[in-house]
Amino acid sequence: MYKPSKSVLITDLDNTLYDWFEIWYSSFNAMLERVVEISGISKEQLIKEIRPVHREHGTAEYAFVLEKLPSLQKKYGSRQRINDELSEAIHAYRSERMTHLKLYKGVYDTLAELKSRRVRVIAYTESKEWYTKNRLKRLGLDYFIEILYSPSDHSVPIEEEQRTEITFDFMKSKHTPEGELKPNPRLLLDIIKEIGATPEECVYVGDSEMKDVEMALQAGVTAVFAKYGTGHFEGDDRRYELLQAVTHWTDADVEREQEIKRNSKHLKPDYTIDRFDQLLEIINFRKKKA
Repeated sequence: MYKPSKSVLITDLDNTLYDWFEIWYSSFNAMLERVVEISGISKEQLIKEIRPVHREHGTAEYAFVLEKLPSLQKKYGSRQRINDELSEAIHAYRSERMTHLKLYKGVYDTLAELKSRRVRVIAYTESKEWYTKNRLKRLGLDYFIEILYSPSDHSVPIEEEQRTEITFDFMKSKHTPEGELKPNPRLLLDIIKEIGATPEECVYVGDSEMKDVEMALQAGVTAVFAKYGTGHFEGDDRRYELLQAVTHWTDADVEREQEIKRNSKHLKPDYTIDRFDQLLEIINFRKKKA
């Protein structure tokens, strides 16, 4: 089988290197259930109040969401008391997050192999900076990734401005332009130009056919569809309903997604993989010749 030679891997993160949905659902649902038990406030009421907070901050991972809910403010008053009274719920969230924060099988070994071959690995995600960097740090991926491209972080409560800065010895972090989202072949091409590469040298891997695959193909980049990362969103997974109920997406975001689907050319990926390590079977990764 013919294997094209490439020197740069550009990879999506969520649901491509790790199961973002499993991490999110397990931790968020555990917290929500404990809040209901402790506070006596219904899940329906809490969900109704959570979505506007997520929309305000542009993420479904907002770390200070409980402090912002009117029902909890009315019941407990101060921010500190909310955190004190609901400490078990916060602990449940953190515990579940750590339990489920795992790489897909084959990811670590594949990235280690690419590192040994001196192949450049670039990450490009739509998830906010701090949450992404936190995951990469805990998973030990900052050693393998040369540059992370992500949106800048949202603002945090003034009391949390001293939140520990996440630093890396190897990986650099850069922000994507404000408001720019996938699929944007122009942005992908800008990233490729900024790192001093060409589309012909690059492979792009991601779990979304519309946002990742089509973007890569329109940019002239070899596109690999990570089919294994789509299970939660294509099947009858009732857990996904919770994410839909509290999502940060606005009506405009939903319309944009529908527009993407309507305008999609349904381009087929160059390759489809069922495991991340299959990249090594279909692509001849090697360092760029000087």
